Amino acid sequence: GSHMLDRRSDKRNNSDWLQAKESHPTTVYLLFSDLNPLVTLGGNKESSQQPEVRLCQLNYPDVKGYLAQPEKITLVFLGVELEMRKGSPAQAGGVPEAAADGLVAWFALGIEPGAAEEFKQRHENCYFLHPPMPALLQLKEKEAGVVAQARSVLAWHSRYKFCPTCGSATKIEEGGYKRVCVRETCPSLQGVHNTSYPRVDPVVIMQVIHPDGTKCLLGRQKRFPPGMFTCLAGFIEPGETIEDAVRREVEEESGVKVGHVQYVSCQPWPMPSSLMIGCLAVAVSTEIKVDKNEIEDARWFTREQVVDVLTKGKQQAFFVPPSRAIAHQLIKHWVGMNP
Repeated sequence: GSHMLDRRSDKRNNSDWLQAKESHPTTVYLLFSDLNPLVTLGGNKESSQQPEVRLCQLNYPDVKGYLAQPEKITLVFLGVELEMRKGSPAQAGGVPEAAADGLVAWFALGIEPGAAEEFKQRHENCYFLHPPMPALLQLKEKEAGVVAQARSVLAWHSRYKFCPTCGSATKIEEGGYKRVCVRETCPSLQGVHNTSYPRVDPVVIMQVIHPDGTKCLLGRQKRFPPGMFTCLAGFIEPGETIEDAVRREVEEESGVKVGHVQYVSCQPWPMPSSLMIGCLAVAVSTEIKVDKNEIEDARWFTREQVVDVLTKGKQQAFFVPPSRAIAHQLIKHWVGMNP
């Protein structure tokens, strides 16, 4: 699977346990500056392959100084490692009971740009991955999943400093998964308010298939690298089903009308916190009228053209996003179906 951590949301209310884990020697910290994760280049120097981008896994001594200034940092509990580490002592000397359970906790730690600059000068083999896309796609799948989680929650904290309901200050609780208004009479303290919890924004991304089944619709935005085409996508609006959103977005962007819509798979996309919901959609009209505000170009591509691009890569007249991206997987899914 694509997970390396168990989120252990049951521990988020256990402040004694979280506090004990913060200083535990096995605890792993991932450092972020402006939502960019700290990484290093792995892989052996001799091999001709591109060096691998890996997350820098720091320990308590590396970050002790930041944790001493809670007002300058954002700390989010990410979960615990799925595999118990071999040979970790059940009770290390002087470690509080709460932390001696053999669970290896992971935290994301957001620090200020000044502190990040200073850290980088002390650790020359590490750098903050910027810009995060498409760089995040270079990370191993499991690491990318952890970054998606951390980045989305940190982005939420950076955007919701004040209570969206009454404008008062908020404080962070539940290991970084809740912001609580400090004003005792605020309506957000009664009932469930989505303003108190991290956001996830649902986005539909669709592989639109020509009525005759032999072509698919791909489009491009101005800001894309020259020659890149991908699946159409758009945000789901309040009160809308996934199917309605697919039909509305395809027609808005390309003028093509869609009938049958089928869910395929999904992918969290931390830019800053979307969930990409991948669908196959069958067109019932074929004429393309591009909405220039949304996209620059949209075309029908034949199965042969798409197979060539997936197998031969960049020498083709156009190219699609890399295999880590859900768009690539949707395109591949369509190619693999019976014509």
